[in-house]
Amino acid sequence: MKHEQVKRRFGIIGHSEALNRAIDIAIQVAPTDLSVLISGESGSGKEVMPQIIHYQSVRKHNKYIAVNCGAIPEGTIDSELFGHEKGSFTGAHESRKGYFEVADGGTIFLDEVAELPLPTQARLLRVLESGEFMKVGSSKVQKTDVRIVAATNVNIPEAIKKEKFREDLFYRLNTVPIEVSPLRERKDDIYLLFRKFAADFADKYHMPAIRLSEGAKDRLLKYRWPGNVRQLKNVTEQISVIEEDKFITEEKLLHYLPENSGASLPIIYNGKEENLSEREILYKVLFEMKNDMNDLKQVVHEMMQNPKRDDREEINEQAYQRLYGDSESDKFEFRKLQLAEYSSKEENDHEHSQVKLNDETEEEHSAEYYQEIEEAEEIEESLSISDAEKRLIIKALSKHNGKRKYAAEDLGISERTLYRKIKEYDIE
Repeated sequence: MKHEQVKRRFGIIGHSEALNRAIDIAIQVAPTDLSVLISGESGSGKEVMPQIIHYQSVRKHNKYIAVNCGAIPEGTIDSELFGHEKGSFTGAHESRKGYFEVADGGTIFLDEVAELPLPTQARLLRVLESGEFMKVGSSKVQKTDVRIVAATNVNIPEAIKKEKFREDLFYRLNTVPIEVSPLRERKDDIYLLFRKFAADFADKYHMPAIRLSEGAKDRLLKYRWPGNVRQLKNVTEQISVIEEDKFITEEKLLHYLPENSGASLPIIYNGKEENLSEREILYKVLFEMKNDMNDLKQVVHEMMQNPKRDDREEINEQAYQRLYGDSESDKFEFRKLQLAEYSSKEENDHEHSQVKLNDETEEEHSAEYYQEIEEAEEIEESLSISDAEKRLIIKALSKHNGKRKYAAEDLGISERTLYRKIKEYDIE
């Protein structure tokens, strides 16, 4: 059959019915000039279909240009596709031909066509309808005879509803649709592809080809393969290079398969199934991270405005860990400084407010501090309290180049308490 010859020529591996159907459609449409829209998940092998169409057509002796629309910045996509005149924009030091002029008489493959900006979609529609285009910065209409094959992993009807893709352009591109099935729907092809990739990498790196145990083979076939053929190829290469024992068990194989992609389930985002591009998903994640940061800032601000005693203790503990690690002697003196700060705070509250703490609560918190100090005294009986306090303060001041504000923050005490301790220990 003719499609078997095509498979050998273009290095296509697989015998599934869906794959054969896609190849047959590409062969049948190749002699015509009809526009073709190829749909399928990323990594499923869409890029081979336009090559079949071009090299089985009368245009095979002319140019074939593949353009990744998602990889070209929005500001330069028109210039890339249609060319520009000298001085048409900043940096346009000379005239330039676009892909539609260079590929005249040949075929242009527009990969990820749904990523095109709406103004560029309007220009593309004109080419499809009349074969006419204008360079950026020019008023002269030019003609081109180009066969257009497009591909996308986006659900175009959904993009049309969201006004991200022109409906009229979709119908012009979708004259002949070709769907490339994901790898998980071509179970019989998975092991064939694996063996081909294993043999290729064995030749490339001059080593024996890897082999799978029955358990590993079964796991290979059950895996969802969200990255499709591209992911399978990458995993095979990783195993070929990294594993010294070329007999791969199921346990070894699992190390190379991301756990979160093992189930054959649709991708869910915020509880709803959406057909989103990778760029849209990235934007949503970034916006959510920004919102989380704003919420965190608000919580910290509220804590600083009205801190509870437990909050102060936790923050002070974190400050101690940043400066001094887990030393028991340092921890004892840090607690002494906390107690001094606590006492100073209580004095200020008494002087400037009519609100008083409940006597029982105050005694309870004081007892906790004194109990911790007594425990530390048992561990460090020979430690000089004044020397240790002085050493901690000197460490903090040295760390912050003498800046008392930051030293006090790391110690978890106020500047007033720190100033009093500096005078008390005559620290320069």
